Amino acid sequence: MTLAVMNKREFDSLDDERLGRACMEPTFSQIRAKEMAVKARVVADLSEGQRALCMFRVFYGHAKNSEMEYYGWISHLLQNPDMWSGVMNGLSFFGDVDMFRLLEETKEVLDTRNRRLGLAWKDAVIMDLDHDKALHAQVERFYRWFQNIAPASLRIIAAHIRDNADQFVRFEE
Repeated sequence: MTLAVMNKREFDSLDDERLGRACMEPTFSQIRAKEMAVKARVVADLSEGQRALCMFRVFYGHAKNSEMEYYGWISHLLQNPDMWSGVMNGLSFFGDVDMFRLLEETKEVLDTRNRRLGLAWKDAVIMDLDHDKALHAQVERFYRWFQNIAPASLRIIAAHIRDNADQFVRFEE
């Protein structure tokens, strides 16, 4: 179990978004640009709370910048069932009902479209949004919903980290 190392003053000064990112940085430095087997091994060694945070941060960090990236990352996660369940289990761990519901609804809409068109998750490309106006409108709505609830997700997770600091951080003098 890799803990982030920081002093208490720094920990207390971090906003909700930066706190979660700082707690995961030691893990992300071990898995960044590595093969899936290495990533899976590192994530498996995390505590339940760290794993929940890690999976949320992987999703959030990649999906937050645009509706195209949101669509691309949801499709990527769904193409990798272990990653999808990791994100969903993480949201359950933190009790983040709203984000959980958003992702379930997004999955349902995308899954229905894929079945109708005979597509697999691996067939999803960002350009789908340019060629399918109905899909673009749905993803735009989901992304706006994501942007509206993400601050609450960050708050929920940061509160858990602050209440259980010893599971995420080793304080230095």
